[in-house]
Amino acid sequence: MRLYWLRDDQWERIKVLLPGKSSDRGVTARDNRLFVEAVLWVARTGSPWRDLPDSYDHWHRVYVRYDRWSRKGVWLKLMASLAGEADLEHLMVDGSIVRVHQHGAAKKAQAAEAMGKSRGGLSTKIHATVDALGNPLRLLLAHGQASEYEQAAALIDGFACEAVLANKGYDCTAFVDAIQCVGAEAVIPSKRNRLHPRTLDRHLYKTRNLVERFFLKLKQFRRIATRYERLARNYQAMLSLVSVVIWLA
Repeated sequence: MRLYWLRDDQWERIKVLLPGKSSDRGVTARDNRLFVEAVLWVARTGSPWRDLPDSYDHWHRVYVRYDRWSRKGVWLKLMASLAGEADLEHLMVDGSIVRVHQHGAAKKAQAAEAMGKSRGGLSTKIHATVDALGNPLRLLLAHGQASEYEQAAALIDGFACEAVLANKGYDCTAFVDAIQCVGAEAVIPSKRNRLHPRTLDRHLYKTRNLVERFFLKLKQFRRIATRYERLARNYQAMLSLVSVVIWLA
């Protein structure tokens, strides 16, 4: 039995942003909605592509199309289109580690595929930027043992906001300076060893829980909570699609 993952109103918001429409040049897609919901089934259940129910389509056709859209950046563009509606009063950044399943482990060039080996095995770290409402704006991948502030500057690059909220792990002079250079306030607790601790707007800092809630929503999809994709771009594509669902909620 087919499960429906998108409401009609949700589908209406994104269908015009997808390729393969009758008004587009080239081949018209058979059923974009059925295809997107097939990928969401895989993302939510964490099942292998081969276990995709026949009611969606043959698993290999779905995977080939998903991989092609990944190469073309379709999933990233879809998320970016919705992110244009963001509330940029302030931004929140954070990172979260996910384990790499043995079936998703790259045999070579693990660093290039955002995988790193630590005591717990192979892992990937997701670095995220969310807006003032907790909606995702930017997602970056790094190897699991990467420090929080390695991707910090890239997470806020190009955004204009009043404040940037982050936990103590982001208390780095270079990152704080980068925030202040664009006229924003760094709402980041000072580390114990900082000679001149900054004042902290504790009332505003309480809203930082929205980025943590975002990761909780993200990891309700089992294909995200555990990484099965060997290619970083395919895992990034899965992240982008799930982020779109969070935007549409």
